[in-house]
Amino acid sequence: MKRFSDRFGLHAEPPNITVRHEAPTELRGVFLNLVLESGLNAYDVRRIACRVLRKRANVDNRSQSNVYGEAQELLDSCEWYEFYDVVEAISEELSDRVARSADRSPRASLEAELNTYFIKHGIGWQLRSGQIEIRGPEAFSEVVARARAALERASLATASVEISEALRDLSRRPQPDITGAIQHALVAVECAMREICDDPQPTLGKLLAKYPELVPPPLNTALEKAWGFASERGRHLREGRHPSFAEAELIVTIAAAVAAYLTAKRGVE
Repeated sequence: MKRFSDRFGLHAEPPNITVRHEAPTELRGVFLNLVLESGLNAYDVRRIACRVLRKRANVDNRSQSNVYGEAQELLDSCEWYEFYDVVEAISEELSDRVARSADRSPRASLEAELNTYFIKHGIGWQLRSGQIEIRGPEAFSEVVARARAALERASLATASVEISEALRDLSRRPQPDITGAIQHALVAVECAMREICDDPQPTLGKLLAKYPELVPPPLNTALEKAWGFASERGRHLREGRHPSFAEAELIVTIAAAVAAYLTAKRGVE
């Protein structure tokens, strides 16, 4: 049954993302309770956490309350990125149970509740199909999701994979692969353009010059500048010119938006 606030759509404006490379103590406690609500028990959590963290369970802890305390301690004491490893492992466990029982509600419920918590508390992660992925501002998440779906519908598999790889690079723990994200994002646009133009050789810059009607001016110039930025900051790095996370996020957003535009234009034509 939906809660009162969900039934009537009563929700506060989501706060800005302020938590990225950490896992607050409250989140760790809330997560354990969400897992228990999803059907696993404290023994399950302890077993999974010990496997992921390479710990030995305390054999003296046998009662439900003691095992619960041990499970919570395992979650509280691990590194922030290890906590998200445990989250993924528990989601995988629920997925395996879903496969055996055909009841998708436990995993779906855990993902929905955890993602709601992430949004409400300004945490820049999301659990999607069992994997922790970067969550940017609303516009970023919406544009990237739309681009991935559009590329898949258009059977532009390589471009779709490149967008996913860009997102995965931003999601790497404990440190994101910023240059990798920039490279993959622009390669996604390059692959989409090559496929749409049926011209498999040119680089993105040459494609923009060769097919000026693909992206209307002056947006084509802006895209060419973005490609130049990616080439300089993502491929041929100079000392002291390392791109920031925010810059990588911007490039991924631009690339995803252009990819979605190109697939839409291809469908119209």
